[in-house]
Amino acid sequence: MSYDKVTQAKNGTIVGTKQAMKALKDNLVKEIVIAKDADVHVTNKIVDLAKEKGVPIHTVDSMKKLGKACGIDVGAAAVAIKQ
Repeated sequence: MSYDKVTQAKNGTIVGTKQAMKALKDNLVKEIVIAKDADVHVTNKIVDLAKEKGVPIHTVDSMKKLGKACGIDVGAAAVAIKQ
């Protein structure tokens, strides 16, 4: 289901942990999608910040599928859905 949310995000997405962190800090994010197969040390900071900001966090099984849903040819550990 979250793959579909990413694909159909009307206001766009922000792909990658660094960019998603920046967008979270700037309050530009309504949801975060995290890949379960991503390294925990890569995703911990973004999950913590999202919880702190009260932004919903969704998980998906595959980085590769998440990247594909964003239209890129590589895996994505985290994707932010813009407000």
